[in-house]
Amino acid sequence: MRPYPPNSSEAIARLLAMFLVTDGEMDHHEIEALEELNVYDVLGLTRKQFMDVLISYCDDISDEADEQDGTIHLIDKERIDDLLADVTDRSRRILACALAIDVTKSDGQISDPEMALLRYMMDSWAITLEDIENEFVRQ
Repeated sequence: MRPYPPNSSEAIARLLAMFLVTDGEMDHHEIEALEELNVYDVLGLTRKQFMDVLISYCDDISDEADEQDGTIHLIDKERIDDLLADVTDRSRRILACALAIDVTKSDGQISDPEMALLRYMMDSWAITLEDIENEFVRQ
């Protein structure tokens, strides 16, 4: 994986990229949601910068493909743990969780892999839905 500075906008964008591809389908509603949710502005990235992170993530996971049969593992615990470790600031973690929830539900459903990844991320960071609500909904 390409390195990004800890807590950077790119590190959070890469987490969102992981959610965009984790179920094996990149739904156009999820891409449109990035714009509608002002994700680029919230992260302080341009659309092109975000897409560069997304493309880099896809390149990186394809580089990790199984040498025997070319299988790409969209969900890999070690990779996920490494990417989660790049965000250490609690407020940035809450932001990443909120954006991931909004993006994954934008196509009308949260797939099983997306739900498993959301749960894993939130459990790993000890973030609850109440934490997200306190940060964003009640303000």
